[in-house]
Amino acid sequence: MIEPAVSADAVAPPTPTRGSVVAWAFWDWGSAAFNAVVTTFVFSVYITGEAFGDEDVISAQLGWALAIAGLLIAVLAPITGQRSDSSGRRKFWLGVNTLVVVVITVAMFFVEASPSYLLLGLFLLAAGNVFFEFAGVNYNAMLVQVSTPRSIGRVSGFGWGMGYLGGIVLLLIVYFGFIAPEVGLFGVTSENGLAVRVTMLVAAAWFGLFALPVLLRVPEYHAPASVRRPKVGFFQSYVLLGRDVKRLWSTSRQTVYFLLASAVFRDGLAGVFTFGGVLAASVFGFSPGEVIIFAIAANVVAGVATMAVGALDDRLGAKPVIVTALVGLLVSGLIVFFLHDGGQIVFWTAGLALCLFVGPAQSASRTFLARLIPAGREGEVFGLYATTGRAVSFLAPTAFAVCVSVFGATYWGILGIMLVLLVGLLLLLPVKAQQQQIS
Repeated sequence: MIEPAVSADAVAPPTPTRGSVVAWAFWDWGSAAFNAVVTTFVFSVYITGEAFGDEDVISAQLGWALAIAGLLIAVLAPITGQRSDSSGRRKFWLGVNTLVVVVITVAMFFVEASPSYLLLGLFLLAAGNVFFEFAGVNYNAMLVQVSTPRSIGRVSGFGWGMGYLGGIVLLLIVYFGFIAPEVGLFGVTSENGLAVRVTMLVAAAWFGLFALPVLLRVPEYHAPASVRRPKVGFFQSYVLLGRDVKRLWSTSRQTVYFLLASAVFRDGLAGVFTFGGVLAASVFGFSPGEVIIFAIAANVVAGVATMAVGALDDRLGAKPVIVTALVGLLVSGLIVFFLHDGGQIVFWTAGLALCLFVGPAQSASRTFLARLIPAGREGEVFGLYATTGRAVSFLAPTAFAVCVSVFGATYWGILGIMLVLLVGLLLLLPVKAQQQQIS
């Protein structure tokens, strides 16, 4: 069934301009520096390489480090957006958290290719993930400031697409500038991991530069008087969060069901990219340069698929798109697992198939919720959407780490990620694409 359109009577900020949409999406373009370069395809691959020790052991340690980061996010993120809304400083905190991520990325330059630097590398990667997710809470909440109920799906997809395109451009720059040549730009070589370490400086500058438009162009958020709340203390914020969820359960139960389901499967989607580069290098023997070439292809596939499926989303509804994408991810992931001895051709084919489904699932998830939200509750529910996803962001890293630790080989981590996706799919299936009247 096609989801009903969001009511035009919803509480909304003034009609956004095209310039504000583009400025907002440039943050996504810049964030590829952390998503693609740091977390997925360059730095995480670097610190799980043989220069730091046994690759299977380090892969498990990486999973545990990200799991700890996820637990911190689970404790702190659910109130981050709420407090920035209440203070009227949503954009301010987006800027602060983005700046912290940029500084952490710069600090990765000092992680030399030696086992003695492994702990520092894992700490910086975990800390970067925490503050990146905090920034993402505020960034996602700003979606309702730069879109209307009728355009929110297109704007959401545009942001995702810009992220993939930014990843492609930046990966091409660092690959041909530093990773591939024996002697790269400015005389940089691979000795002592210098090519990767300089890449972190480029990534930091990229993110910082492209985060500026949203901070300069999009106005600060100010809650309407009808939904404005008094400022409360840190712990009292959790009390208010509980009340919000209870009220939403009473008035919009399908929204709660979807928030729970999407929180789980979105963490599985994040796990696909987080550990994709590690699996390519440690299981399928990709060199660092080959990982980046795969990353470029993966971003092209994901970006094209995300934009192309938008029409199907409008025609068929978001839920069929999400379900199809999750099933496709499960099939592709199991092929990677069972054929892991088949060499790089397996990862090139089944791995790119995984990327084909990730983007559409991410974009359709936001549009599904946009059509489901009761009129006048957009800001509140999109805040919960952002925070519930972060609150369970430890699931995929934990499942990955447990499977690798129990079975003693990195490729078993694939099953951990697939399990998270399966649970998310099963939770999604009963969710209705329309609200039921709650008596």
